[in-house]
Amino acid sequence: MYKQFKQRSYKKNNFRRFNDGNNRRGQGKIRAFNPIDLIYSLQTNEKQEEYSISHSFADFQISDVLKRNISEVGYTIPTPIQDRAIEPILEGKDLVGIANTGTGKTAAFLIPLINKVLKDRGQRVLILTPTRELASQIRSDFFGFSKNLNIYSTLCIGGVNIRRQVQDLSRKPSFVIATPGRIQDLYRSKVINFHDFSSIVLDEADRMVDIGFIKDIDYIVSLLPKLRQSLFFSATINNEVRQILEKFVQNPVLVSVKTRDTAENIIQKVISVHDSKRRVEILHDLLIQKDFVKVLVFGRTKHSVQRLSDELVTRGFKVGAIHGNKRQNQRTKTLDLFKRDQINILIATDVASRGLDIPNVSHVINYDLPESKDAYIHRIGRTGRADKKGVALTFVN
Repeated sequence: MYKQFKQRSYKKNNFRRFNDGNNRRGQGKIRAFNPIDLIYSLQTNEKQEEYSISHSFADFQISDVLKRNISEVGYTIPTPIQDRAIEPILEGKDLVGIANTGTGKTAAFLIPLINKVLKDRGQRVLILTPTRELASQIRSDFFGFSKNLNIYSTLCIGGVNIRRQVQDLSRKPSFVIATPGRIQDLYRSKVINFHDFSSIVLDEADRMVDIGFIKDIDYIVSLLPKLRQSLFFSATINNEVRQILEKFVQNPVLVSVKTRDTAENIIQKVISVHDSKRRVEILHDLLIQKDFVKVLVFGRTKHSVQRLSDELVTRGFKVGAIHGNKRQNQRTKTLDLFKRDQINILIATDVASRGLDIPNVSHVINYDLPESKDAYIHRIGRTGRADKKGVALTFVN
């Protein structure tokens, strides 16, 4: 039914024109971008670099209770980004972390920052992320690491009642985890002062630039205290990201553990769709196969995602949808149902392509083509995680 990436008989004008991931928002020349060429280059031209882990979690100078919490949430051996980032963060240094999606970046900054607050309760931490879902997941991870430590956090994201967030902020929580839009709303309402924060994290910085937050981030950075610890995490560094980076950190430690763009254990294939009217039928035929256990399907727009979800529901599939027209509580509930296997198909826009740790996704399907190479890489990174095998399929006209 689907073709291996090596079968490369095609007409180039059959494919959409794509940004190559480096020239966004009309800047520079946009070239013809072929997903078959991309898959071929990703699987044949990348080299896997081996990293030897030099620490155990017991080696780090952190609280014994924190070490116990790390063990209880299932962390045994540090990932490369954790191995190399935790120690300099504990030392109070600025840090730039470059790593693939799904490599444990969240723990790499949460663990040392929680320990920092334990040592000095006057310290406060601001964590900025591009999406509500990623912010919510960071807070969930925070709960695991901070158990029995009496360290409090608040989540400041759009799509939910701002009054509760105002009340939470009045209690001066040690950790504020936020999206750029909502944190600016709170700043303009004078319920938060950026000078209160001694540590700042920009997580998934390249994604924030991708979705149009560059001016927001630039503005927030201009309001931060000069004396601070700044931590910057990103999978890629392009010119726009570099502009923010140069203003944000001072004499940073560079930790780069990016080995290859895609996990070695993700099988990438394309599916030729000669008749666009049969797209849903082809998808249907895939989803009924027994090995399609837990499937994440990406669409381009919120309307197309909802239409596809409705159609699959009428066909008897257990499906949920996440997109911008959904209320935040609906998005959170749907994602939770998918994580707990109460639904086995999730249809989403690129809001679900970054940072979300969804266990055991067997297949990612690009029902609509992504907008760039980076978007493709992050979409398919939802499968093949934690050394498990995964399959990524891309529909091509």
